[in-house]
Amino acid sequence: MKKIFYIFALSLISISVFGQQKPQYTQYIFNNFLLNPALSGIENYTDFKAGYRKQWSGIDNAPQTTFASAHWSLSPDYLWKNPLSMPEKGEDPRADDYSQNYTASPSHHGMGATVVLDKTGPISRLDANLTYAYHLQLTGTLNLSVGAAAGVTRIGLDINQLTLENPNDPALNNAIVSQVKPDLSLGVWLYGARFFAGASVQQILPQKLAFTSDPNYKTGKEVPHAFFTTGYKLYIDESITAIPSIMVKYVSPTPLSVDVNLKLGFKDRFWLGGSYRHNDSYSAMAGLNVSKLVNLTYSYDFTTSQLNKVSYGSHEIVLGLQLNNVYQVLSSMRMW
Repeated sequence: MKKIFYIFALSLISISVFGQQKPQYTQYIFNNFLLNPALSGIENYTDFKAGYRKQWSGIDNAPQTTFASAHWSLSPDYLWKNPLSMPEKGEDPRADDYSQNYTASPSHHGMGATVVLDKTGPISRLDANLTYAYHLQLTGTLNLSVGAAAGVTRIGLDINQLTLENPNDPALNNAIVSQVKPDLSLGVWLYGARFFAGASVQQILPQKLAFTSDPNYKTGKEVPHAFFTTGYKLYIDESITAIPSIMVKYVSPTPLSVDVNLKLGFKDRFWLGGSYRHNDSYSAMAGLNVSKLVNLTYSYDFTTSQLNKVSYGSHEIVLGLQLNNVYQVLSSMRMW
């Protein structure tokens, strides 16, 4: 039985080494802060989001992710003080006049926090980070921000979910059921009135992973996750905007993952979108700005890989709060 347990532990480590170790999101384009700390303090308000993702419904013990994030500016003044750079209170910030009169925010600091709980079978992962960013005003219409996230990661193994022929097998005495590791991420973000582009790397610090104290099986490790994202806003008319975007993700030694997204916004009240992840899934997304304080978004992934024979797809729902929303706009202005 000892050998069986070691093989099981080794297989879990192999999954974490050769697959992605961080959670996967469909709606990252509307909360890139989860992937890039350089967005800390990018909004004129405190941006809070909480969400839940159930991946591959229909498969027992498939990944489930719960997360919460918040970030805000540390500037004592309102960020965009030039009246020509902001709409009137309650007006549509997507209007073409807003882009034509847009001015970059003054240089300022921002900070935030993220908490993510990801669970797959007997393995759980809790990430808690504090973030910081500095937003530099490059030109009259352009900002560049640089950010970092630092915190801890707790990886747990629930041995009660392991099925062994002998529940009292002594091999369980060598099991490492909880381990805490430091975590560090870095990112940059370039943005203006109509476009954004950014890059980030998560899990920079090299860390060993093992679920047993036997040195022969301590071959697991954490690997960096790299992301590149860019998008551009197009005006179809005064009431409708289209934002195409793309994200490229790389986790060694797996192939590049490419997501292509399109979001259509209607009168700053609701939006519809779609996404394609190469060799993985299609996604449909929708969102509603319930009020100047609350917004709600939902997405569904149609699996295109071999998992579609046993999975009913993936669900993700996110609740957003725009706290201290001085200009009383209905939707996020920097992330559209």
